[in-house]
Amino acid sequence: VTVNDYLASRDQISMGQIYRFLGLDTGLIQENMTTQDRQQNYNADITYVTNNELGFDYLRDNMALNFKEVVLKPFNYCIVDE
Repeated sequence: VTVNDYLASRDQISMGQIYRFLGLDTGLIQENMTTQDRQQNYNADITYVTNNELGFDYLRDNMALNFKEVVLKPFNYCIVDE
């Protein structure tokens, strides 16, 4: 979790190469993504996201009337950058 889209994107691109080499996949959550894109990216082994997007996805998930609208999966842990 980081503070802006640039840092999330930069880190996902640079560190993603190492993680893919290790057999892990990475996701990136950006503003204006569809629910399906968000679900796909949150299902990655490692997801880069801003605090703002994560907070609003959490709120939207708690207001969802249908489980298919939920984008977050249960978290194992979170690393907050900055």
